Amino acid sequence: MTTQEETNTSAKLLYRPVGMASSIVGGLLASVIFRKIWQHAAPGDQSAPPTALTTEYPVRQILLAAVVQGALYSLVKTVIDRTGARVFQRWTGE
Repeated sequence: MTTQEETNTSAKLLYRPVGMASSIVGGLLASVIFRKIWQHAAPGDQSAPPTALTTEYPVRQILLAAVVQGALYSLVKTVIDRTGARVFQRWTGE
């Protein structure tokens, strides 16, 4: 194994906790953002976003909520993962 391969392996191992922590933070942040968006966008006094088993909402609204939530989670996760990787690279040079 060359020195470059050893460095890459150790960098990957060191990044795992950083990646896991950033994923958790990203999920929590996306959840908060989605709830705020839903509160402003949802008609009426039902401010909680619907889930698949919620019977108070029509199917169309449940599907719309799922699409918005999925897109938002993906966007936030990508931004946080990319930012975390760049910060890790600056700190470690790897």
